[in-house]
Amino acid sequence: MTGVARIAGTLLLAASLVLAGSSAPAQKAPAPPFGDAMRGATPIPDSTRPPPVFPTENKDIRRTRNYAMQPPTIPHTIDNYQVDKDFNRCMACHARTVAQDTGAIPVSVTHYMDRNNNVLAEISPRRYFCTQCHVPQVEAKPLVGNTFVDVERLLQRKPGVLGSTR
Repeated sequence: MTGVARIAGTLLLAASLVLAGSSAPAQKAPAPPFGDAMRGATPIPDSTRPPPVFPTENKDIRRTRNYAMQPPTIPHTIDNYQVDKDFNRCMACHARTVAQDTGAIPVSVTHYMDRNNNVLAEISPRRYFCTQCHVPQVEAKPLVGNTFVDVERLLQRKPGVLGSTR
């Protein structure tokens, strides 16, 4: 065996030993316990138990909105309301043509405009499915923390206070 062949054989043996050693499972530190506000300690592949369904408020109280352009919440139950391509139960009370008779708040005129601001005789198809934006309210504990402060409160904070505008 020549010197070059001997060196090549040694290098090949060394490389195979390094590769063999690296394929051995390394000792890993145990993973920290999984925690998520929505799933709890349930691992991702496992199914969770759904949270309880809270009763919908039925107070017919208009809630204050927290930010500009926030869709108003639905202040009454909408259980068993039909809202599909054939019928929109919300419009039976909230259509501008019947709202005065029903005492409901009429749908905004913007809901009767298409994307080019053309006024339509019927509600715009892109505004037809009310629960895309509007939701009923329930008295439930929040699932995640929230530090939101509306703009009116921000404006009232004293200078130097975190989040003040002055």
